[in-house]
Amino acid sequence: MFRMLTLYYRTTCAFSRRVMAVVDRMQLEVELKNIEDSDVLAELEAIGGIAKVPYLIDTAHAVSLYESDAIVAHLQTKYGKGAVTAPRPRVHIADNVCISCEG
Repeated sequence: MFRMLTLYYRTTCAFSRRVMAVVDRMQLEVELKNIEDSDVLAELEAIGGIAKVPYLIDTAHAVSLYESDAIVAHLQTKYGKGAVTAPRPRVHIADNVCISCEG
């Protein structure tokens, strides 16, 4: 099955987890590729040139992005519901506002 969005990630990467939380919250269909698999890592290096995650490929908009802030902004702009709602901060351990939840 062909997917418009492909996300290369690593489970131990906080930036990858942030993007994945936004993808989950937005309920987007994304092909996930974990670079902890050496074949996937080699694929990422061949496509993107470096072994850095998160890396998003959006074939519908002919965009490839590395930085989590840029990825989140792109997803919200291109796949968001349109209207911007007031943020609802969520508090986790140590009373910090979770940027993953906020996107």
